[in-house]
Amino acid sequence: MLENRPHSELVEMASYYDYVEIQPICNNRYLIAQGQANNDEDLRNFNRRLIAIADEAGKPVCATCDAHFLEKHDEIYRKILLAGMKFSDADKDTGIYFRTTEEMLKEFDYLGDRAEEVVITNTNKIADMVESGIRPFPKGTFTPHIDGAEEDLQRICYEHAENQYGSPLPELVKTRLDKELNSIISNGYAVLYIIAQKLVSFSESQGYLVGSRGSVGSSFVASCAGISEVNPLPPHYYCPKCKYSDFSNPEKVGSGFDLPDAYCPKCGEKMRGDGHDIPFETFLGFKGDKSPDIDLNFSGDVQGRVHKYTEELFGAENVFRAGTIGALADKTVFGYVMKYLEERGIKVNQAEIQRIEKHCIGVKRTTGQHPGGIVVVPKEMEIYDFCPVQHPAEDPDSNIVTTHFTFEYLHDTLLKLDELGHDMPTKYKWLEKYSGTSVMDVPMNAPEVYELFTSTEPLGIKKGDIDANIGTYGLPELGTRFVMKMVEEAKPKTFADLLQISGLSHGTDVWTGNAQDLINNGTCTISQVIGCRDNIMNDLIRYGVPNKMSFDIMESVRKGKGLKPEMVEAMNAANVPEWYMNSCRKIKYMFPKAHAAAYVMSAIRLGWYKIHMPLVFYAAFFSAAPGGFDAEIALSGKAGVVRTIREIQEKGNEATQKELGMIPTLNLINECYARKIGFLPIDFEKSEAFAYVPENGKIRLPFNSLAGVGDTAAQAIVDARNEGGILSIEDLKFKARLTKAVVDILKANGALDCLSETNQITFF
Repeated sequence: MLENRPHSELVEMASYYDYVEIQPICNNRYLIAQGQANNDEDLRNFNRRLIAIADEAGKPVCATCDAHFLEKHDEIYRKILLAGMKFSDADKDTGIYFRTTEEMLKEFDYLGDRAEEVVITNTNKIADMVESGIRPFPKGTFTPHIDGAEEDLQRICYEHAENQYGSPLPELVKTRLDKELNSIISNGYAVLYIIAQKLVSFSESQGYLVGSRGSVGSSFVASCAGISEVNPLPPHYYCPKCKYSDFSNPEKVGSGFDLPDAYCPKCGEKMRGDGHDIPFETFLGFKGDKSPDIDLNFSGDVQGRVHKYTEELFGAENVFRAGTIGALADKTVFGYVMKYLEERGIKVNQAEIQRIEKHCIGVKRTTGQHPGGIVVVPKEMEIYDFCPVQHPAEDPDSNIVTTHFTFEYLHDTLLKLDELGHDMPTKYKWLEKYSGTSVMDVPMNAPEVYELFTSTEPLGIKKGDIDANIGTYGLPELGTRFVMKMVEEAKPKTFADLLQISGLSHGTDVWTGNAQDLINNGTCTISQVIGCRDNIMNDLIRYGVPNKMSFDIMESVRKGKGLKPEMVEAMNAANVPEWYMNSCRKIKYMFPKAHAAAYVMSAIRLGWYKIHMPLVFYAAFFSAAPGGFDAEIALSGKAGVVRTIREIQEKGNEATQKELGMIPTLNLINECYARKIGFLPIDFEKSEAFAYVPENGKIRLPFNSLAGVGDTAAQAIVDARNEGGILSIEDLKFKARLTKAVVDILKANGALDCLSETNQITFF
């Protein structure tokens, strides 16, 4: 308060600022409620004193609104939101709306001749003092520097390419590699690739493979640098022994994985097929100047270590979590609005309710952090050169610091590394641990694996044994009910077909009412419909549409912007079928082919283990992603599992999210029983904390598979057991610090049958 400080101190404080603000009386009425002012006249006197202090300090005074909403009647939305957040004074009229000049002059007419000065003259004066072109953050791209990044990237890529295709490189390979390297290096993006390469290498040194996502696999440089396992070159053969290659693709297959087995004409070695025909423009733009957005999937087991390694690379003071803003969603707003109206006895029609909801949806609710977004600031700069920082959810006790601006505003300014957590690398780790094999050695063209997409026969399961006609439960992105129905209709037979399925299942308005109808009415097959965004560019170039126009059409369609007149004209000139153009017009979003390829490669690998090493597959799957596994249900046998599934399904809309989330896991458990794979109960001496362990043709369940036994308690049990000296249940409870509830659950499920109740010895 002004009265609490000496006048000279207030003048000194005002001297620090460019100008002093005064606001309408309504903005300060909270002071009356707090007992710091008696009435509105006191508040006017506060403003008069501020003006006097500013005059003495030689500073202009500006009258501002501090507006919280636009129109006076918009205050109802703020009241509803405050009531929803349980503010006791939510119904109080504040009047903090955006006033017109006339309203501001009337508000400050008690200042007499000075009203026009503070409302009009000085506000314009301050506006004129602001430099033109001022920005909240600097213009340009500010990436961290790594000495020799350009040379290292070229060396790594050429070493990989020559190791696979020989030296000198085939012309097609060299042309693609040089074109990308020139674009990447000339636009200053080499450091991004080197950083990604270092992160992947670090994860692999920890024993975990890394998955790529998004369109990064469209870049052959990313493939050569080991950032992505997706090869974007046209389908081809290469010989792993003598490095002979053949890009002729006489079968005109859509993926190199679909090439028939062939042997090297030079050395007789069995050749490998690779390449998915993905244009690099999808990732780097037509001119190669698009900022690369490299998203990587790390195992949750190692994600934290990867984040720490990033801090070691650049310094902890230069690494921040990307901040997010959580907005009010439809359902939350609906609850707020209905409760507000009901509690106050306000009756309005449905149209008015929807109008109010529309104005409240999307309002900031809280701040948070991106699940894997790491922002890196160059060492010669500070984060404050770009944005403020904060703790997520405004929690000052959090040890996490995030950017205050959401990263969408800084996308082309600072480097963001998407170091995301994903269960696929974890599944790979468990598969390799339990099988003693490498997932990278799984053949991508095994016929029996592709049979999974048309029947359950490769699993040895008869029709009716499980609630599915195909064998894709547990395969990434292909095991959900929606996608399985799509697979049954589309009947994919090749890897290229599965790429289409993956693209169709992730796009918007791509399958339903579009590709689905085209397939069902016989217009085209799964191979011919538009499945991924990259297909559009490739298809149109083959039709004869110029390259740049083909790229522009792809970009327009994949963003849901449809076809412009000049695009239709170019497509008509190339005799592009009308059904193709109509399909383009319906699409709202399209999936990148490279991301689809990464998903399908994982599905093929897991499918191979599912057929050939089923015990390993299920044990690894549950260990990495238990998905609400409930030991009591699993141990109830096939009939019990099926009964539980039916009970959840019969609840319909009344089923909880937890129950619905259990369905995929229950389907896999049922599939285990159908394949004569059972489960062994939790045993104090044999069970692990989290791992589902293959044991004598069955799967030994871990402690945390029991409902009510959390991860912390499960680990504490195993730690206490491994330290030795557990003589009784009483002893275990003390050493593992278990609650009575956890002990009771363990006892009820026979997990502690090998232990006596107490340490006391009974003689009689």
